[in-house]
Amino acid sequence: MHAHAHSHEKQNVALSSMVASALMTIGKLIVGLSTGSLGILSEALHSFLDFGATIITYAAVRVSDKPADDDHPYGHGKIESVAALAETALLFITSFWIIKEAAHRILSGNYEVEATWWSIAVILASIAIDFSRARALKRVAKKTNSQALAADALHFSSDILSSAVVLVGLGFVAIGWPIGDPIAAIGVSFFVCHAGWVLGRSTIDTLVDAAPSGSVERITAIIGSAKGVADVNLVRVRPVGSVLFVEADIAVSRSYSQPQVAGILKTIEGTIKAEMPEAEVSITTHPLALDTETVHQRVTAIAASRGANVHHITAHHSGGRLFVSFDLEVEENLSIRAAHDVASLLEADIRAEFGDVIDVETHIEPFQDKGVRGEDVDADEFTKVSVLLEVLIRETGILGGMHKLRVRKTEHGLIVIFHCRTSPERSVADVHKVVDALECKFQTAFPGVWRMVAHTEPEIENEPLRLQ
Repeated sequence: MHAHAHSHEKQNVALSSMVASALMTIGKLIVGLSTGSLGILSEALHSFLDFGATIITYAAVRVSDKPADDDHPYGHGKIESVAALAETALLFITSFWIIKEAAHRILSGNYEVEATWWSIAVILASIAIDFSRARALKRVAKKTNSQALAADALHFSSDILSSAVVLVGLGFVAIGWPIGDPIAAIGVSFFVCHAGWVLGRSTIDTLVDAAPSGSVERITAIIGSAKGVADVNLVRVRPVGSVLFVEADIAVSRSYSQPQVAGILKTIEGTIKAEMPEAEVSITTHPLALDTETVHQRVTAIAASRGANVHHITAHHSGGRLFVSFDLEVEENLSIRAAHDVASLLEADIRAEFGDVIDVETHIEPFQDKGVRGEDVDADEFTKVSVLLEVLIRETGILGGMHKLRVRKTEHGLIVIFHCRTSPERSVADVHKVVDALECKFQTAFPGVWRMVAHTEPEIENEPLRLQ
């Protein structure tokens, strides 16, 4: 909806400029022919070419806002640059004709010019119209980042200056110095040439994909300062019409998860678009091993690159060597030979990462990727589990507040899940050790337990630690 509103506004301002150019061309041509003023005739030609330019502009903004398609993956925005280049050519054609005609009059001495009040009135009206159109075009061009409208605005701005020069020439004619008219016409040509030069440079830069001045540095600084970005490998900026296509290649820590990387990219894109609303951002990420990675992070990253699930990673040093062990989960129906091959390849990758100073040991365990069907046990069995758990929890001396007990029967055995509480100041290591011991005692005393999950919570403030 926002893009449609911009397109409608661009077309309206281009159409109104086309009408204004047509009216000024007719007015200047009539007055120029009736007075014989080369200055006014050159302005009439200038306005006529401006009229042609506004037609090009109107057509360009209608086409440029069409969405991208298979043949134009970057959209149709460069049609505006082509239109602006055509307008540049028209400006130089105008200049050459004015200079040629002015030189002919000066050399031939033909200065038959009549400075009338209506000729001056037409020039003053032209200046007023030019000012109004240039202001409107600049406003919309800046708002929509339209190069074609910016070119049109430059046309009208140059017309203001050239009309002022013509006005000065008519003043010279009025005081009895008729050569001032062709001299004024040459002055017009200089303004037109300057406008064409400025417009041409900008247009050619766009057509050859020259990045806007300072844009690469700004975007590189934005990306480089984003949290989580380790390095900025490449930044490319390509202007196409009103859109600025930004491509970047960055490095992030290989230990980051996909959601973390997605969050980093979203933040970067939001920051760039806040400074450059016209930007369309595309970023490629590459994993990077950071010097600050821990052994756990390095092993996890290597496993993730192979799509392996590892946990319970432990590492210790002894005799100048590093010993690493972990649990590797594989599909439960996988043969031990195939599972061993998976483990061996992962161990080889880890040795390649750390060098010859490492010993790697893998504990292989089954991983279930399918749900297990089960049902709640009957009341008697639930009571037996509850009573035994209460006793074992009490014996720990640091656990209590058992709640949310669930006991389910599956084809593999019982699943026992419960919550309990402990002091909020206790360390995770201490609590984990106690819970492990509790689970071992329970499974010894209550055969048939397949899976046991204990969720430990900090005790509620001002509530005594008690069984529930």
